[in-house]
Amino acid sequence: MLNEINGLCGILTIPGDKSIAHRALLFAALGTGHSRIVGLGTGADIASTARCLRQLGVSIVSDGDVWQVDSPGFGGWQTPADTLDCGNSGTTMRLLTGLLAAHPGLHATLDGDTSLRQRPMARVVEPLTVMGAQIASSQGRPPLVVTGQALHGALHVLPVASAQVKSALLLAGLFAAGETVVEEPLESRDHTERLLAALGVALRTHGTRHAIAGRGPQAVLPPLGEVHVPGDPSSAAFAIVLAVLHPDADVTVQRVAQNPTRTGFLRVLERMGARVTIAARAQACGEPLGNLRARSSHLCATDIAAQEVPSLIDELPILALAAAAALGTSHFSGLAELRVKESDRLAAILRLLHLLGVPAESGADWLTIHGVGAAAEFDASRAAFRPGLDHRMAMTAEVANLVSPSALEIPGFAEAVASSWPEFTAALAGLAA
Repeated sequence: MLNEINGLCGILTIPGDKSIAHRALLFAALGTGHSRIVGLGTGADIASTARCLRQLGVSIVSDGDVWQVDSPGFGGWQTPADTLDCGNSGTTMRLLTGLLAAHPGLHATLDGDTSLRQRPMARVVEPLTVMGAQIASSQGRPPLVVTGQALHGALHVLPVASAQVKSALLLAGLFAAGETVVEEPLESRDHTERLLAALGVALRTHGTRHAIAGRGPQAVLPPLGEVHVPGDPSSAAFAIVLAVLHPDADVTVQRVAQNPTRTGFLRVLERMGARVTIAARAQACGEPLGNLRARSSHLCATDIAAQEVPSLIDELPILALAAAAALGTSHFSGLAELRVKESDRLAAILRLLHLLGVPAESGADWLTIHGVGAAAEFDASRAAFRPGLDHRMAMTAEVANLVSPSALEIPGFAEAVASSWPEFTAALAGLAA
């Protein structure tokens, strides 16, 4: 709370980007031989991907921040003895489903926790079925029972921009016969495309249309080699907004991925008047990165258009908090995808704003926030906000606590943030002057 933290100052190191980390592990497991991955982070979601790959016959050993992967290659993956537990990780389930569906003779059941069992998988299962996949589900939701088949390429026109669905279909297409084409309505994050290039796999991309030539299930890929995962911009967003909303803050977040498909939140904050600058630009894992410096700012309202949403989908909760502290009314459009995240995230954002005393309304895919002018005007009245297993909502509520004159209770906070950044609270506490 404001009356407990006089100032925020310092340099913050954040976990490795989750989207890249999942894919780095998967691509290391697809190649034959040894790979070394640095900076995966300690979140439970990444551990879920590693656990599933071990069950498929891939050796993965972690020593602190360094992970050693030794793989027999995709063709050497084996039917697991037990259910593949994806925990709370939709990325793990969707991408593995695409790969396992293309492995003839392999049988696997993928399941997850209570939250993951509520998330839609038909968006992956149905297009894979068009390619010849055999996948049983519980009315389009987990558990998924996959019986690997020899797949054939197909044209997929996605109704919603989704990097996870696109990636699952491109990976299945890599081991199918013929060409697989994925068309999206809007550009989504392109980490899969970048890592495919690192494995020597070429895509033909024109705008939002991606085509991959299938190599068949016996394709042999080289090892991924050594990769360094840059910092997660979605995690960085919480520290950035905390600094911007705090009345006395100067915070630098190191080595943050600057992939243009992931930095929409920075463009929005710039429009709002946030004092955020980028320095020390470099490259890692085929991705641009840099250091982000954020300082206390006075924010004005802004609108977020539907076409911007794919580049900031995971940062919408914390951007909503920024809009709540801004001067004026902000309107966010194209938010339907928030309904099927770790929670109904749109409903959760509205609930959190109301608990903070911020006027706001929402519809099926939109949100309007009437900013109160400053975080000091938040009034939580010692209410309880229950994030469930949604880590981004839990962290948004905690940032609200750190800039508000009153505090929310957040039951289940530690369990929620364990999926991506278990050290979240300690990291931010280290910035308190």
